Amino acid sequence: MQSIKNIYKIGPGPSSSHTFGPMKASSYMLEKYPEADRFDVILYGSLALTGKGHLTDMIIKKTLNPKETNIEFNLKDTCKHPNTMTIEAFKENQSLGKHQFVSVGGGKIEIDGQKNDEVDDVYPHSTMDDIQNYCKQRHLRLDQYIDIFEGPEFDAYIKNIFKAMLKCVKTGLNKTGVLPGSLKLDRVAHALFQSANSCEDITDKNNLLVCSYAYAASEQNASGGTVVTAPTMGSCGVLPSLVYHFYHDLHYPKVTLIQGLKVAGLIGNLIQTNATISGAKAGCQAEVGAACAMGSAMVAYCQMQANEQIECAAEIGLEHHLGLTCDPVGGYVMIPCIERNAVAATRCIDAARLAKYIRNVKKNRVSFDMVVKTMNLTGKKLPIELKESALGGLAVVVPDKV
Repeated sequence: MQSIKNIYKIGPGPSSSHTFGPMKASSYMLEKYPEADRFDVILYGSLALTGKGHLTDMIIKKTLNPKETNIEFNLKDTCKHPNTMTIEAFKENQSLGKHQFVSVGGGKIEIDGQKNDEVDDVYPHSTMDDIQNYCKQRHLRLDQYIDIFEGPEFDAYIKNIFKAMLKCVKTGLNKTGVLPGSLKLDRVAHALFQSANSCEDITDKNNLLVCSYAYAASEQNASGGTVVTAPTMGSCGVLPSLVYHFYHDLHYPKVTLIQGLKVAGLIGNLIQTNATISGAKAGCQAEVGAACAMGSAMVAYCQMQANEQIECAAEIGLEHHLGLTCDPVGGYVMIPCIERNAVAATRCIDAARLAKYIRNVKKNRVSFDMVVKTMNLTGKKLPIELKESALGGLAVVVPDKV
């Protein structure tokens, strides 16, 4: 299994597969064909169906600027992977080369069927069962297991991720106005934050604070701001909201949260390895569901729960998102995405609490590995209309214009 660095990446929203991935593909073409004066781009599948709302065309043109760029949204032909695109480079109308790219989720791309920037596996295990057995034999916590295989330089990487998460929430909290696009959605993070601070009930206050932070990060993402894939940009509000709340409101030590982010990253890594984190392949269960599993594990770790309880929290977080569809209204990462991040963030706290006490009275019959496998099988059964195509669900019921 590869490094957790593949889960956490900093980049422009609103979508790791529809924005971050195409940006990397465009950068690859620029580096390979610097003499080109024109690029012809064809988007297929989900990239074609929701590319406008996800700002795919905008990021491609911005990356290839000032080169002439022509983009075609091909809605007729189908490809094996729903996030497929081709880019052909020209100079004086003569083709220099053409390549096919697949945006596999989390900002990762494959080029002509080969993984880009292929890195070696750093972990000898690829299932939670194997990791738990390894840790039990050596009396290791999950964060200690991660530190053994990631190496000392990993701390600096996660600290940078920690800072970026706090920054995107803080920036989003201080912004008001309307999000870009035909939905004309108002930013509400700032108002939610004010409402939270006026609450007399501490439970309501903390719940609203977490929601406001999730809205803040997700609104930053929806407006094309800089966010962190966790594990994707469509689910970028869940972990940062928890990190911000536990750091600023509950005053958890930074070192604890850093280690908690590592554990969360391990959960996301296992999901990516054994299933998918792409909404175009498996629906939103693979994005917000995965983020909820990650966040639940982080909260459980920060509360000093045992390895088995942490696994239970992650399993609860993912299990109860099984079957969750990806049906963005108008193709924008706004409805239901923003609110869905806030709901998942609060579920993380609930899942960790349940895991803390339920493992004291019974052994979990559903392991984390089982629910990851189930998510993958469920994703394959979901129709294309409910997998980031804007052809079904809320996307065809809710008007995309005011």
